[in-house]
Amino acid sequence: MDEQELVRQIQDGDEMAFAEVVKIYKDKIVNFLCKLTGDYQKAVDLSQETFMRVYFKAHKYRPVAPLSSWIYAIASNLAKTEMKKMRKYAVISLDEVQNRVPIEVYRKNPPDSGLTRNLRKALDSLHPRYRIPVILKDIEGFSQEEIAQIMKRPLGTIKARINRGRNYLKIELEKASCVENSFTKKEEYQDGCA
Repeated sequence: MDEQELVRQIQDGDEMAFAEVVKIYKDKIVNFLCKLTGDYQKAVDLSQETFMRVYFKAHKYRPVAPLSSWIYAIASNLAKTEMKKMRKYAVISLDEVQNRVPIEVYRKNPPDSGLTRNLRKALDSLHPRYRIPVILKDIEGFSQEEIAQIMKRPLGTIKARINRGRNYLKIELEKASCVENSFTKKEEYQDGCA
């Protein structure tokens, strides 16, 4: 069954069609939101809110863009709102820091002490204006045109944001590499990483 038929059935109140959409997109949306928020439980909560909106606002979907773009747009908007709240109330307890990512994720993908950790830090420090298009392009694999539809921005704006985001990440990763090198190889301190 194609996406347009699924949406028509959801608009008619068919819960089985809705369950099919959730089955197709749930893991992708949770992963996307986890990358944006850095918090697995928050990503799960936001994905549930995303699919609630898909169900209750299905009548607003217009088939000019793929269903996936519409769902990612909803998730992206919810994440932006949540990140604004998180910046406003940036108090983090030690318990929260220890429980940010469930143990199953660590078992499947043990934390890397190098590049992965530095990339996560750099992504976390990137403003959502740049983080969202970079994640959609480089991690989720969307085209720039699809990202423009998801974010409701001109294509040129999306291209610029992806470029700026990538440049920022490159600079941050180079800084992190220089810091790590200065601690591990004292004799190579004069290599320009001061």
